[in-house]
Amino acid sequence: MKLETYIRDIQDFPKPGIVYKDITPLLQNPEAMREGVKRFLENLGDVKIDKVVGIESRGFFFATLLAEKLNAGFIPIRKPGKLPFTTIKESYSLEYGTDTLEIHSDAIQKGEKVLIHDDVLATGGTAAAACKLVEDLGGEIVQLNFLMDLDFLKGREKLVPHNVTSLFTF
Repeated sequence: MKLETYIRDIQDFPKPGIVYKDITPLLQNPEAMREGVKRFLENLGDVKIDKVVGIESRGFFFATLLAEKLNAGFIPIRKPGKLPFTTIKESYSLEYGTDTLEIHSDAIQKGEKVLIHDDVLATGGTAAAACKLVEDLGGEIVQLNFLMDLDFLKGREKLVPHNVTSLFTF
């Protein structure tokens, strides 16, 4: 199954010059979602995971499915002001501006094995900020996985030395 055929390009969103990769056609197809989860699990192997971190908001879809399959907790990383408990935060640059991410201060315990998931790896700023948050809480990042990698933006370079996987590349 070619999962990339379920990705729709939206021109000039969220601003002119950006080609947004819309994953909703993939999410609307149960067979494609199951195949995506299967491939993510195959890429991970038999590594024990304690927590799966999903990055707001499209990262939540597969992160929760993976957490359930891995018998792990799910941790949301969100934009400022969206989490109700005490948080820590990290600011970062992305391909069309800057932003900040937050995580609950008690979400990850020292030494827990963490899988970070998001839908797309672009410039790597969002994922690098997520890594910093996880590591600040004492988590050990086992892998970062993405549905797709926009490799022309060279986001993987910001994530060295972490193990980074994606299901397909544009």
